[in-house]
Amino acid sequence: MNRVLTRHPRFATAALLALLASCSATHPTATDTLAPIPEESVRPGINKDFLAPEVDLAKFTQRFEGESREVFVHRHRIVAALDLKPGARVADVGAGTGAFLQPFAKAVGAEGRVYAVDIAPDFVANLKHRAEQSGLHQVEAVQCTAKSAQLPAASVDVAFVCDTYHHFEYPRNTLHSLRHAIRPGGQLVIVDFERIPGKSRAWTLNHVRCGKATVIREAIAAGFRFHDEVAVRGLHENYLIRFHRD
Repeated sequence: MNRVLTRHPRFATAALLALLASCSATHPTATDTLAPIPEESVRPGINKDFLAPEVDLAKFTQRFEGESREVFVHRHRIVAALDLKPGARVADVGAGTGAFLQPFAKAVGAEGRVYAVDIAPDFVANLKHRAEQSGLHQVEAVQCTAKSAQLPAASVDVAFVCDTYHHFEYPRNTLHSLRHAIRPGGQLVIVDFERIPGKSRAWTLNHVRCGKATVIREAIAAGFRFHDEVAVRGLHENYLIRFHRD
């Protein structure tokens, strides 16, 4: 029988260990108050389509929940990689049209909590409606900002960021807010596009700000500890990496 999850050998290399060591930083304490970090936008206008006065939900639902999007097709395998237990609290940061609502709600059960977080007001309203219509009482839709996930301190066990990290206009501030929201011992999970010049599609190279190594460096600089990369069967354009929040 094929196994869905396997450890990725690339992250056992000495080069990666050296990278992680060189990026070690002093971690802020859980009692720190959230103060804005001076930071310029790394990608002005990256979210303008989601912040339009009227968002075409049908168009984005087709785009985000179509069979051509591998993270949607394999969303159940991705959720399995998080190893969520009944009663767990997970934040889906960049929940979009709600592709992961059902899998997350099923994984955490009736006693768990799913925070469906998005920057687009129309998406948030749709997430709330979709959860209500589906009877997913453990789902709470949350309106975030460009700099904060807008979640309470130590409120989640796992923060899940799928195909959304490259939409972080202020990654230092957003990561800071996520570390604030994740309980000590919890996890940050990032799924995003492999960005490899000469290999990745032209769309990816133009749209996605940075590659995996940069994402790792930025998360470590925000106080997270890199844990591993998990290979999920069926993912070819995307990677899944996990970090611990100490």
